[in-house]
Order: sequence, then structure tokens, then C-alpha cells
Amino acid sequence: MFSNWENPCSCRPVNASSGRSAKLKTMAQSPPETLVGMDLTQIRDLVGETGGPSEPAFRARQIYQAIYRSQARSFEEISSLPAKLRDQLASRHDLGLPEIERVYDSSDGSRRYLLRLVDGRTVETVLMPEGERDTICISTQVGCPVDCKFCMTAFLGLERNLTAGEIVGQVLEVSGHNRLRRDGGRLNIVMMGQGEPLLNFENVVKATRILLDPKGFGLSPRRITLSTSGIVPKIEQLGCEEARPKLAISLNASTQRQREEIMPIARKYPLADLMAACKAYPLRPWEKLTFEYVLLKGVNDTDADARRVAKLLARLNAKVNLIALNPGPEIPFETPTAERVASFQAIMRRSTPCFIRKPRGLDIFAACGQLKRSVVGQASSPVGYES
Repeated sequence: MFSNWENPCSCRPVNASSGRSAKLKTMAQSPPETLVGMDLTQIRDLVGETGGPSEPAFRARQIYQAIYRSQARSFEEISSLPAKLRDQLASRHDLGLPEIERVYDSSDGSRRYLLRLVDGRTVETVLMPEGERDTICISTQVGCPVDCKFCMTAFLGLERNLTAGEIVGQVLEVSGHNRLRRDGGRLNIVMMGQGEPLLNFENVVKATRILLDPKGFGLSPRRITLSTSGIVPKIEQLGCEEARPKLAISLNASTQRQREEIMPIARKYPLADLMAACKAYPLRPWEKLTFEYVLLKGVNDTDADARRVAKLLARLNAKVNLIALNPGPEIPFETPTAERVASFQAIMRRSTPCFIRKPRGLDIFAACGQLKRSVVGQASSPVGYES
């Protein structure tokens, strides 16, 4: 196995059908308006502009449900529409789904997708199947500005925010490619890929509304989670949203000084302020806060750290997920032993539910903190969808 880093703006042909790639090049020069990412009101306005005032109002609902519920991949697949309207929409607009450029398959069943966007930039999305449950880990930014010292994505820096359509599009593309919703299995979405979701607040919230809309993608709010490094004002703002994901806090330290060293964002949003925001966060009756804690050997993994974390969380309705560092090139930390992780967990469990998160996709650089467009061995370049 070998690895190197792909130029984020590189472009190469992916499959035998060059039509979509050619269309992407044209779109990069003059991108048409895309439908994925539009809410029902926006689609209703678009239908009126495209088909004229004579088009019945239910046409917008047909398009909305075809894109998000039925996961149509082209206007031709929206067979409920008159042919004339389909042709008019296709001539002026694009659905806006990302293109699958590469797929990396792990020995544990996980898949890492490199998805190319309209402007040629790429993001990564990870599928983690487990029994009857599937989890899709999606990105919210191209790169990330937060600069966590244990995360490979930090080396990319921030290229740009993703649109609501590009966020939803990852779910539609990976779900469709694996026929996830059609087989009756449970699907979870975690916003834990590239980027800090709360620094792309408006687009993330709009994407969440579409994913949770019973008339849209129809996901349960229990099955979508957003992870943040601790953008305190946006945590407070998220709590005011009617349609919102569950909240996970990437904690990773037991003191302010320790957190500043491995997560520079803590200098702007101190640990005390973060904990105050968590205490004030309006949890729903069925909901707990999740705290994620990446264990770094000899840095934040001692029994004393565990006791301090337990004290921080003592008055919160919360659970903790422990993550032994997933290693990668240029990361200046080591993974603690299984015994050290177990000792940390045992102390935490005295006061707070605490779980050890099993790494997925380590052999393809798809695990938590490893997304950096790594090229590993031979990737597949799919030409079609699984049947």
C-alpha cells in the first residue's frame, strides 16, 4: 500500500461514458442553476419561470419528491412530468449531483468516495455499512479552516464552503450508488467529514431541512448528527432551529491550555464558554449531547485527564465517544494502547455513558481525522450504479 496527495483541482476522465464529464467542464465555465439544494418554494418558483403560469402547482411537488425521495438522477427519470416540461428544465438547469471520481474500498466494508463538484474541486464522503444500518459521513466544506493538530484535513486549509445542494448531493449520490434507501435498511448521516459545519451555518441548516423534510428525503432527526469543534455563537444559534441535527462536540482535551495546543480554535472560543453553551443547549426529550474525545498518547489520555473530563460533563445529559487516534502522515502524535483507552473509559463510565468508537476504513484513509484526498493503492472508477 502506498499513499500520496492528489492535487485538489486535478481532473481526469473517470468512466467510459464521457458525457457527464464533458457537461461538468461546460458547467465549470458557465454553471446553470441546479435543483439539488432547492427547497419546495424555490422549485415552485422555478417551475413558474420555466413552464409559465399555466403549470399546475403540484408540478413542483412532483419534482421535489422525485429528486429527494425517489432520488432521480436525471430529468428523464421524472416520468410524472410532461415531456415538454422535462425538456425545458433539462435545457436550462442541471440536477446538480456530484460526480463520483474515485471509490476506495476498505477490507472492513467501508467506502471512501472522492466526489468532483461543478467547479472541479473535490470533497470526500464515506459510507460505513454495519449490519442493517448504514452511516454516511459527509463533508460541509472543501477542506477545513480549524487546524486541529491531530487531523489530516487541516493540511488542506479551507478552499470554500459547500452549498446546500453539494451537502445534500453527497447523501443522494452515495445513497443512490449503494441503493441504501431501497433495501429497507436504516440510514444515519453524520456531518463529520471535511470542514467545520457551523462555519457554513446557513447552507448546513438548509441542507438539514431538506434531509429531514418528510416530503423530501424523509430522514428522522434521530438519524442525523452534526459535529463541531466548538463555535460557541453558532451552537447557540443552532439550538433555535426547529429542524436541526443532533449535536456532537469535538472536545479532545481536559483543560483550556491543553485544548489550545491541539485545537487552536479554543483561543477564540475558550473551554469555559463552550461548556456554558452546552449546558444552555435545548435538548429534545429523547436527545443527549455527544462529546467526542480523540485520545493522543501521552498528551490527553491520562487517568487525570479522564477525571477532569468527567468533572466537566458531570451536570450534562451527555455521552462520550472515545476515539484512539487514527494515524496519518505528518500527524505528530501516536495512538495510545488499548489498555490506556480502556482505563480512560473505565473512569469516565463512573459518571457518564462512555463508548470506544471502532475505527472504520483505516486502510483507505477513511477513518475519523484522515480525510485528505489520499490516493491509496488501486481505486475503482465506477461506470454505473449497483443493481
